[in-house]
Amino acid sequence: MSHPDYELHERLERLSNTSADRDVLVTLAVPPNESIGEVRRPVETDYAEATQLDERTFPEPLADALESVRSLLSEYEEIPETGLAVYAGVVDGDLVTATFDDLPVPIDDHTYAHATEFDLEPIEGIRPPDRTHGLLVVERSGAALGRLDDGVEAVESFDSDVPGKSSAGGQSAERFERDRERRKRAFFDEVAERAALEFLEGDPVDGVLLGGTTGTVERFREEADLAPGLEERLLGEFAVEYATEQGLRELAEKGESALEERDRREARDALDSFFDGVGGDEPVAYGGEEVDEALEYDAVETLLLSTALEGDRIQRFGDRTTEQGGSAVVVPDDFPAGNRFVEAFDGIGALLRFPIE
Repeated sequence: MSHPDYELHERLERLSNTSADRDVLVTLAVPPNESIGEVRRPVETDYAEATQLDERTFPEPLADALESVRSLLSEYEEIPETGLAVYAGVVDGDLVTATFDDLPVPIDDHTYAHATEFDLEPIEGIRPPDRTHGLLVVERSGAALGRLDDGVEAVESFDSDVPGKSSAGGQSAERFERDRERRKRAFFDEVAERAALEFLEGDPVDGVLLGGTTGTVERFREEADLAPGLEERLLGEFAVEYATEQGLRELAEKGESALEERDRREARDALDSFFDGVGGDEPVAYGGEEVDEALEYDAVETLLLSTALEGDRIQRFGDRTTEQGGSAVVVPDDFPAGNRFVEAFDGIGALLRFPIE
């Protein structure tokens, strides 16, 4: 997971888990092209009342939240081009705030509310889109194509004209088998062509899960005329019996571990390189002070940040690295190497372009 995706996930998770026993959490979401002055007006009115009325009418935490929203709005001369969302509230004595002003999709409706929870509906579209994967089940009798994102979507299924095995003998059986093999190869090529159109053209998938009985899947990989882009996206082969929508769902379920492993591969590879560097001659830095110094010299090639770190620390170090042309990788701490990274190196390390003296 990249550090921006992780930091965004952490911010949304924190907001969604925040609650109060009174209506003291403020949500303000504004579509683009609205007047910043009109947006400020109800907030200023409520804040003025909050400073004049008693605690029962306007609780002190609500007044503090409104003051924070006023302060955040003062930083803008106009609403950003995709809108603005501001959240503020005091929970257990701590002020919680979040501002979203660079959204990938515009906010549709104006929302201003005081409630026991933050209203995240206006910004649900900012969540990083889930990866989309292709699902392909190939059997002698047919094939099925689908997509996997939020759920399984069956795209297409079709039958083959490949006959079953013949029980006849002699020359007739040989001719039958040659014809059967010819039809099977033609069917495999047709499946590969349709899969390439569906998974590579228009809206390409990030990877493809391949299912079927073991023998059929192996022969499909060996004999079909697979487009290079399709072959590169194949993530694994899984035993699936039927080329149907049910088979696509079975394939998606069995392929989950492969998808999780692929998501972790970048982190594992970066961590292996870091450990090799610690014990070898490749330049590395670890711990907040060393990495901070390396960033001062623009020396960080790849930054490693553990999920055990605070989200704002991940964002701060990650942003500095990417601004300098480096890359930042978030390392899960729920496997042995990731846990060792936290315990031995405080969960922050870097592969360097050159050593820092």
